[in-house]
Amino acid sequence: MYDLTIRNGRVVDGTGAPGFRADVAIKDGRLVEVGEVSGPAKRTIDAEGLLVTPGFVDIHTHYDGQASWDSELAPSSLHGVTSAVMGNCGVGFAPARADKHDWLIRLLEGVEDIPGTALAEGLTWDWESFPDYLDALARRRYTMDVAAHMPHAALRAYVMGDRGADHTAAPTDEEIGEMSALTETALKAGAIGFSTSRTYVHRSRDGQNIGTLTASQAELQGIVTALRRSGRGVIQLISDAYLTADDDFAAAELRLIRSLAETAGRRLSFTVQQTDEAPDRWRGIFREIDAMVADGLDVRAQIAPRPVGAMLTFASTTNPFMVTPTYREINANGVESRLRQLNDAQVRERILAEHGQIKLSGFGAQLTQGFERMFRMTDPVDYEPVADASIAAEAARTNKSPAEHCYDTMLEEGGRRVLYMPLINYARGNLDDVHGMMQGAHTLYGLSDGGAHCGTISDASFPTTTVALWSKGSKSGRRFPVEALVHGYTQRNARHVGWRDRGVVAPGYLADLNVIDLESLALSPPAIVHDLPAGGARLVQKARGYRWTIKAGEVTFENGEWTGATPGGLIRGETAI
Repeated sequence: MYDLTIRNGRVVDGTGAPGFRADVAIKDGRLVEVGEVSGPAKRTIDAEGLLVTPGFVDIHTHYDGQASWDSELAPSSLHGVTSAVMGNCGVGFAPARADKHDWLIRLLEGVEDIPGTALAEGLTWDWESFPDYLDALARRRYTMDVAAHMPHAALRAYVMGDRGADHTAAPTDEEIGEMSALTETALKAGAIGFSTSRTYVHRSRDGQNIGTLTASQAELQGIVTALRRSGRGVIQLISDAYLTADDDFAAAELRLIRSLAETAGRRLSFTVQQTDEAPDRWRGIFREIDAMVADGLDVRAQIAPRPVGAMLTFASTTNPFMVTPTYREINANGVESRLRQLNDAQVRERILAEHGQIKLSGFGAQLTQGFERMFRMTDPVDYEPVADASIAAEAARTNKSPAEHCYDTMLEEGGRRVLYMPLINYARGNLDDVHGMMQGAHTLYGLSDGGAHCGTISDASFPTTTVALWSKGSKSGRRFPVEALVHGYTQRNARHVGWRDRGVVAPGYLADLNVIDLESLALSPPAIVHDLPAGGARLVQKARGYRWTIKAGEVTFENGEWTGATPGGLIRGETAI
């Protein structure tokens, strides 16, 4: 008697091989038959006309805090993810001395836009060391499996104290040795790897640069010797190499990345995206990665399947008017009060007048003045919007200025109208360069940031975009076979982090599966919900087309709704069949 059978589906098995029609049988959390299945089962799912894929493996999330109080782990679990890696970009909540709890909360609030009030109320803090943190996670159950990196910023503060938060402060040789020893201990306890951040974008709530920003080669190499000594773990990092227009700086960062891969002797991945300032930088980085791989180093670019965009709304964190004095004043009174006051004609007039005096640069200028890159969120969401649909273009067809039209548009839907602003991976106003990145020989699908950017970005839906958009094609007609897309979010990601027991639909593997109606697979616009501790708000984006998601043989989601099942838990290190 099987526990579950899935019949008549088109199996896309995660290896990249052509799909085939087959039944799938599950017993005791494992796949036991793929092909013609004749035996009885406690439950049978009819997958006629549907895809059957492995559960998705998301290697770039930030559920480090949420995992201490929440079992659903939405929004990633809403998008077919059955295994996730957190603790990316050098940030997390362990190791943590008691006097650093508030500092870590402020850091994550700034770097990852997670409400500090939610973290302050929700974090259980039943740990100090990184092994303690893993033990705390192991006491909980989830809709999916989770694993965690040893985060450099937390480690630095744990060893160096207040100096660790200052990126200009260098650790002593003894402190580097201690950080390396603690990393080795973490790896042996089950850390999936070591992560760090080298981007100026990452700042605490107080505006302070992340302490790891300019960590020296000696510090980083000293720490990652722990991976070579233990023979375990991967390296994940973000560097400003992809966003700089400075060729020398980019080259120096890539030399550092090469040195870390050489020192650790382990797999390494790092963020590669496209910015307006350096729209072709990614091509040169890809060439350098090709050279590293040719020299025997296992280095990969983590890429995104669509633009990384800000969600602009009066009902959440970010909008073009948030820096005006009047907006800041009314913002302190809570969402409902703010929305009422924004409808007042005199308030509108003051904010628009103040907005006209704003003079910012970089991302700040884009967020406050870039009306030609702001678009209404549609249903289903269009992640390749055309210039003629922008707020600036709409305003040109009215008697209003772009700022006036933007203000009035965001007052729609009771002040909850969301605008989409692609900031990254959209330098040329289309997805052609994203397609080029996805074609790269040494890439991983990542950067979803699930669990983070609660009020600004909604990218935990990346797995859905990858399969839905790119199997059907971009507006310029570029596409990928669905088998290649599924492989990228299953076996390829799983193998990078050393998980050999998942990511493939074949006997012996974990019964982590998605049953998908590909034709109807699409994304709804993000919605603001107040379900974090202390009433904290976040953006949650749902999808249509996931008929069933199955974790370790249990149905966790049915037609997009959580069944209440929590068969997932902590993964310690690498896994095998």
